[in-house]
Amino acid sequence: MKATRFLAAMVLVTAIGAAQANAQCSGNAGSCNTTNTASVTVGALVKLGMSSATTTLTNPTADDVDNGATIADLGPTFTVKANRSWTLKIKSQNATNWTYVGSNAGVKPIGDLAWSTAANGTFAAITGSDATVTSGAGASNGAPAAVFFRTSWLNDFTSASNAPGTYSLPIVFTLTAP
Repeated sequence: MKATRFLAAMVLVTAIGAAQANAQCSGNAGSCNTTNTASVTVGALVKLGMSSATTTLTNPTADDVDNGATIADLGPTFTVKANRSWTLKIKSQNATNWTYVGSNAGVKPIGDLAWSTAANGTFAAITGSDATVTSGAGASNGAPAAVFFRTSWLNDFTSASNAPGTYSLPIVFTLTAP
């Protein structure tokens, strides 16, 4: 046991002495230089600016429901900053239906909200799985991106998706730099 303690103490003293020796310098000409290398690791960095945390969609009118209208609205705009290639994705936090608050048993499928990157572009129904909004092949110091929404209304006044109440749908935007 004493031999183990003595050996451990010798290893510790040797390690301390070696560390001090690495930091020491001596010179015969009145100067001494040592070198210290500073290093840092920079990982994949991303920053996503969003114009607003909420989007107020246009309320449907009786004519909109009677005609089975699709109502367009501007969604949020984004500023993407990344130090490498990046991807911006969209999905609904809800798996199947909008969150409903009211007393009329409203049920609106998440697919009734569609999104696009252009006001007159191709729209895709939102789902509970990530879909790519846009991406960049390299670093960006503020790439702009915008999302446009279209809400579909059935031409059926008795449909649960048209019941009076408040419907909300949490939309998740994810910026990654894989």
